[in-house]
Amino acid sequence: MDIQLKRGLLDVCVLAAIKNEESYGYKMLKDMKPYLEMSESTLYTILKRLELSKLLTVRTAEHGGRLRKYYKITPAGLARIEDFKSEWREVMSIYRFVTKEDGACE
Repeated sequence: MDIQLKRGLLDVCVLAAIKNEESYGYKMLKDMKPYLEMSESTLYTILKRLELSKLLTVRTAEHGGRLRKYYKITPAGLARIEDFKSEWREVMSIYRFVTKEDGACE
């Protein structure tokens, strides 16, 4: 898979993991696990990139005697998810065209 496409997909997956409530890294990995495998190092790289892009915010709070970072989606992050949904409909249309001779029904 094209690295830029995969990067964009993973970014949206991380945003979707915090779409309804703020979360922290380990919980995000656990929540995404039924759908995709992601290493901690990949997740934290994505979180930093999304923070710099202002698609999420970060706050630090003590939990069990340790500091934990909590991530919350911003309105721009929610808009990115909506953009992705729109873009994905177009990708699926192209996929159906490309695979129509294969008898694909997806």
